[in-house]
Amino acid sequence: MTFMKKIALFAILGFAVAFSGCSKNEKTGEEKQANSKLPVFTLIDSTEYNFGTIQEGAIVEHEFKFRNDGEYPLILNNISSSCGCTTPEWPKDPIEPKQTSSIKVRFDSKHKAGPQVKTITVYANTEPANIEIRLKGIVNAAPQPVAADSVTAKK
Repeated sequence: MTFMKKIALFAILGFAVAFSGCSKNEKTGEEKQANSKLPVFTLIDSTEYNFGTIQEGAIVEHEFKFRNDGEYPLILNNISSSCGCTTPEWPKDPIEPKQTSSIKVRFDSKHKAGPQVKTITVYANTEPANIEIRLKGIVNAAPQPVAADSVTAKK
């Protein structure tokens, strides 16, 4: 391959790389228009609720309040939690624009002593398609019952 052909080849490759990077970050008019038609899930409070310190076996309930700040109905498709000890309840009907609603989360601390962080993933017809909310706190271990044999042995 001659020197001039090599220079031409490198020049063409350089332009291809430079121009391919430009178009990836810019959205077309159709993509922008489609995204503007999506609902917007906006939490009214925080994405995280700290329940503090509780005794093992206690049940914590918290409502995460949210609003649809988009122009189209918001549909919560599914909500999953990182642990079976945490159960979410959510509205099954679409949330209209500017309407508020809530997701109720219940955490059962039975057999969950120590620091806890429970992640709840909300899947909806939004961009991005999911968001995470969290419950966190500390669960003090329940006092262990003293066996009858150990009480008699100490006497």
